[in-house]
Amino acid sequence: MPEEWRKKVIHAHMKVRDQVLMGSDAPPPNYKTPAGFSVCLGIGDLQDAERIFNALAEKGEVKMPFQKTFWAEGFSMVADRFGTPWMVIHDPSA
Repeated sequence: MPEEWRKKVIHAHMKVRDQVLMGSDAPPPNYKTPAGFSVCLGIGDLQDAERIFNALAEKGEVKMPFQKTFWAEGFSMVADRFGTPWMVIHDPSA
């Protein structure tokens, strides 16, 4: 492990209701830009959904701005600063 990586967080563990979502970093020689999937967040509050999209978009690449569509009051697609693809949707049932 390179010296500059020794004090970094290497994994996250998040509980959503009774489910667990875990993620981990790949050390520099093993990192590849994520492709072929998107992490989708269904957010119950429209303003929260837009706020979360804006946070993910900071230093990232917006694929589709947060906007009203025929299926949602708010929907967006973005790759965050690390290249992870996200879809954020306003889902009142969330």
